[in-house]
Amino acid sequence: MPEAKRKPIQLTLSRQAERYARRDAPRDVRLMAARGALPLPPIELATVLFALMHDPDAEVKDLARTSLEGLPDTLMDAVLQGDSHPAILSHLVRSSRADEARCEKVALNPAADDATLAFLASLPSRRILEIVSNNQERLLRTPEIVDALGANPTTGRATLARVLAFLGMDLEAETGNPAGEVSDEQAEAALAAVLGRDLAGFAREMVQDDAAEIPKGNQTNLHALIQKLSVFQKVRLARLGNKEARGFLVRDRNKIVSLAAITSPKISDTEVVSYAQSRNVCDEVLRMIAGNRQWARRYPIKLALATNPKTPQATAMKFVNFLQDNDVRALVRSKDVPIAVSTHARRILMKKGKL
Repeated sequence: MPEAKRKPIQLTLSRQAERYARRDAPRDVRLMAARGALPLPPIELATVLFALMHDPDAEVKDLARTSLEGLPDTLMDAVLQGDSHPAILSHLVRSSRADEARCEKVALNPAADDATLAFLASLPSRRILEIVSNNQERLLRTPEIVDALGANPTTGRATLARVLAFLGMDLEAETGNPAGEVSDEQAEAALAAVLGRDLAGFAREMVQDDAAEIPKGNQTNLHALIQKLSVFQKVRLARLGNKEARGFLVRDRNKIVSLAAITSPKISDTEVVSYAQSRNVCDEVLRMIAGNRQWARRYPIKLALATNPKTPQATAMKFVNFLQDNDVRALVRSKDVPIAVSTHARRILMKKGKL
């Protein structure tokens, strides 16, 4: 696949600054400018250095890069927090990805572009993830940011829940009924509106539980179609779609999508049991099931969570306490569960004098 052509970057410089960055400026002038010792305001200095980073002369280019990335903190802060060109902020945040303080300043800067926010959403910093996930306008217009948040293992449950709320998970507003009372007709209408003109015709098949393929006579099955959906469309389908759709989406690599599926108002207890048994769902889905009091009261779900090696150990051990003796004995013998879980099961039986 050919690489996408990059758009040219247009920088604005004053006359004074431009004479240092011009390609036809004397080499010694460009070298002097690349060292960063120029009587210019911080943002304009950074702009000159960024322009010289693209100079055809390798020495000028490397020197300018070093000077830009090594600006003193007072100058750097002014660049990161000011109305700098988005390309400059993008470069600095990538070159300083390990510096949380610098990245945080860019995350808070309205001048940063959406692609930079998506990059920040992929970093292992809870503070930065909190800032990015609170920017509702960015989330709603940029699926890549939501993708990055959902795929980031550092993203916590509170952040995931907030993003789901920002994505418009108000089913009462969408369907006219309180959440939990969504009919197929209402779900179909709401889903069709989100999927858009090209995919709206598939809404009925994606909502009805007896649909096997969409549509009949079309070689494109549900799985193939789902791969083509945006993260926003996946979230709506996870909430409003049928059992088959939820079965795919609860295993989606994006935790926001998988949590939308497990919290669907159309989900059945039978599905929840199967997901609690699954080794192909993310930890957050299992934690969500375990944290739901109504679900956690059911014995099949307790058993599924206790015996699923994917369940976080502390959660699994908690549910072992509520299992019948025969199931606890099976855990003692099991080679699938973590040693800590089987050891806990053994301890329970020994305490009861049944081992």
